[in-house]
This record gives sequence, structure tokens and C-alpha cells, in this order.
Amino acid sequence: MDWGTVTTEDLIEALREVEWSSPPRPFSEFFSRFTFPRSYSKWNSRLKCNLYYYRTNYFIMIVAILALGFLRKPLAIVAALLTALSIAFLNDSFAGTFSEKVTRTVRQFSPHLAAKMRPALTPVIRGRPSTKRAIFICGRPRWMFVFAFSIVSFFIWFVSCGLLTVLWAFGIGLLATLAHASFRSPNLKARLNTFREEFRSVWRNYSEL
Repeated sequence: MDWGTVTTEDLIEALREVEWSSPPRPFSEFFSRFTFPRSYSKWNSRLKCNLYYYRTNYFIMIVAILALGFLRKPLAIVAALLTALSIAFLNDSFAGTFSEKVTRTVRQFSPHLAAKMRPALTPVIRGRPSTKRAIFICGRPRWMFVFAFSIVSFFIWFVSCGLLTVLWAFGIGLLATLAHASFRSPNLKARLNTFREEFRSVWRNYSEL
């Protein structure tokens, strides 16, 4: 895959659809080899490749920086967890897995309620869905959960008086992510993983026909 031709929208879409359960890369690999990009096109390609390949490491790093900023404010840590959860809901795989586990847990106590938590079936025309598959969490549209968790987390940030601190911590996390993705040289594993994910995407689109 030529990362230079990948747009920002394509990268965001790939991060949204990728499997959330992929483990982080080892620290020995994460902090292995750093070089200065020789041109803007090289930097652009390297940035997108590393953001995709080390996505789990970057997510953990940002959450850890947020947590370190609020060691003396437990309420702010709760807000950080809710914020991370609302961001994680944007990933299709995480949203589906979360919904399935919650539904299974509820089914043990109330099968009738669990049945109501199932999403409505998408109409199918000529073997293909009539509309783009929408993501539901516990039978409700995903945006409702993202909106609700975001509002609650923002309220807790405000109550804990840590909104300015979280902006600084989040900014530091984003700068650290940008710096690492810019100077970490993509290795052979990253390139092979890119081709494997590209094949999976093509195969998934083919199987849906």
C-alpha cells in the first residue's frame, strides 16, 4: 500500500473499522529506530503508516498521560475513562463487542429485556443491504452512547475543575503521538501488516457481494 495516496478520510475510516482487540506492539519495537524523514512525502507516508500500525500503543499512551495528570483527582480519572470509552465506541469492532457482552450479561437475568436490546434487522434488496450498515449498541444507535458518555465526562471534568488540565494532558499526548509517528522508521513488520490488512479489506468487500 502506498500511504502517500491514502487520504485522511481513508485513514480515519480504516481506524474506525479495524479490530480493536489487537495487542499493543512491544516496547522494544515501539522505541526501536528513529530517523528524520528526508522529504514531506516521506513524512506524510510514514505518519499515516505509523498511526495505523501503532494505533493501540498511541491510544494507551494518551490514556496513560491523562491518568498521570490526575493522580490526585480520582474523579477526573473517572472522567478520563469515560472519555476514552466514548472514543472507543467510534470503532465498529469495539462497539459490536461491547454490545454483545452487555446483552449476554443481561440475558442471564432478563431474557425479555435482552431481546429488546437486539438491533432491528436491515432490509435486504437483491442479496445486499438497502442502506449502509448502521452500528447499534444495546439496540440503540451508536451516536446516542457517544453523545451521552461525552456529556457525562464533560460534566465530570467541569465538576472536578480539571478541564484545563485535561486539555494540557491531551495536547501533550497528541504531540507525543505526532512526534513518534513522524520519526519512527516503519519496519518490515509494519509494511507486512499493511499488506495483510489491505488483503483483509479487499476480501471482506468481496465476501459482501
